[in-house]
Amino acid sequence: MRIVLVRLSALGDIVHTWPLAEGLRSARPDAHLTWVVEKPLAPLVEGHPAVDAVITVATRRWRNRPFSPTTRAEIAALKTRFAELQPDLAIDAQGTLKSAMVVSWTGAGRRVGLARPWRRELIAGWGMHRTIAGSRTQPHVVATNLELVRAVGAEPPAPPVIPSGRWLLDQGAAIPVSGPWSARFAVVIPGAGQPDKVLSAATLSEIARHLVARGLDVVVVWGPGERDRAEEIVELGGAGVHLAPATGILELVRLLGSAALAVGGDTGPVHLAASLGIPTVGVHLTTDAARNGPLGTRVAVISGAAPGRGPRGSATTGREREVTAAEVCSAVEGLLGSQE
Repeated sequence: MRIVLVRLSALGDIVHTWPLAEGLRSARPDAHLTWVVEKPLAPLVEGHPAVDAVITVATRRWRNRPFSPTTRAEIAALKTRFAELQPDLAIDAQGTLKSAMVVSWTGAGRRVGLARPWRRELIAGWGMHRTIAGSRTQPHVVATNLELVRAVGAEPPAPPVIPSGRWLLDQGAAIPVSGPWSARFAVVIPGAGQPDKVLSAATLSEIARHLVARGLDVVVVWGPGERDRAEEIVELGGAGVHLAPATGILELVRLLGSAALAVGGDTGPVHLAASLGIPTVGVHLTTDAARNGPLGTRVAVISGAAPGRGPRGSATTGREREVTAAEVCSAVEGLLGSQE
């Protein structure tokens, strides 16, 4: 059986889809599994033990320039590759119009996606031969993703299932991790996809100073458009707080994998840190932590968001209360204290 799994983005969502790939591999060890992903995020699936092949796309650029010769040529090449692959089954784990479009281009004999209301966009059901309900008993999106294992006639694995990114450490093993910080350091992740998901620079710098006081250097990482904010946290944090260099995905993996702790909001790098098995504090200010929180064996989640309705509701539930630096520092002590 030839299976195409479509989960294009984003970083945290891809982490939460790894268990589905593993579930499909476990249910059909003879299958050939191809994952379709946005090109910048390809390192998150290339080399995954459950994935045989990776196809990259550039849907944002294609949407911005739909009639350009480059766009037409790249889409034609994608369709040709699918025609050569001749997939038997295509699974849409994203539930958006763009992912449904890619699924339709696969030409698979069976096209399967999530049913509403678990599917993000109503129109994304277009072209599906079958839709599958998400988890009715477990609130986390990982459990809902795992329901798609039913597409190959198997039962999803019993919860809890925790995404593991330990395989990525081998991918980035040759990348050096060095800087003006000591060998024992914590990572502060100040950004997020939406401004209302982030703690203030003042709060994060207070957390950074607490980490320094307990003997850790602090490295503040940053992504596109986040450098100014990261520099502000470094300046407010003072001695022992350092700005990370620009990092790609594998550099970020290497940095996180070497850290004693990671702290951040509802953002992909926090989910990545949790999957690597390092102590991780995730702070949810406006999104449902029960639905989208980081999963791991050494994870603490603090929520200031209003309660959600699980995967059948919106991930964004709004802010119910403020989260203080003292709360985060207490969670840090709980995680680090258990190791001492």
